[in-house]
Amino acid sequence: MHKQIEALFEDAESRYLMPEELNVLSQYVDSVPSRLDVYRTLRDHEIQIMQPIADQLQREFPQVPVDKLERSIKNGLLALRYCAMAMLLNDESFLQDRVRGWLDQTSKVYDTHAIDTSLYRQLSQQLDQRLPPQQAALIQPLIKVVQDLLAQS
Repeated sequence: MHKQIEALFEDAESRYLMPEELNVLSQYVDSVPSRLDVYRTLRDHEIQIMQPIADQLQREFPQVPVDKLERSIKNGLLALRYCAMAMLLNDESFLQDRVRGWLDQTSKVYDTHAIDTSLYRQLSQQLDQRLPPQQAALIQPLIKVVQDLLAQS
């Protein structure tokens, strides 16, 4: 759960929450149905989202061995799942903690930086095409976090 929400619950052990703290909690609770909808959509349609990306990567990188492309696609799926969970929890630090360790390492070790960069750019485009704007707005900031982490490596 979001660190700020966790802190509210910890503070509530010794006192009642202040109005502004209740507003933070209320905003999170109000957004949960939308977050659940996006999560379910990503879960139920991840293959339909990723398949066009995989096809495009094969066209874009015809000289790259298939196993290298597959590794990037599998990592992309894992990152998308972490993004979905971070979005559901409304906790960017969850995503950073999960992705930071392996994303840059696998990109360097397997020399897939160019492939990964293209994959996440295409993933962002796919999500904009497949999700309503309100839903895309919930997941896109987290995809951007992954792109930024990759760019830093």
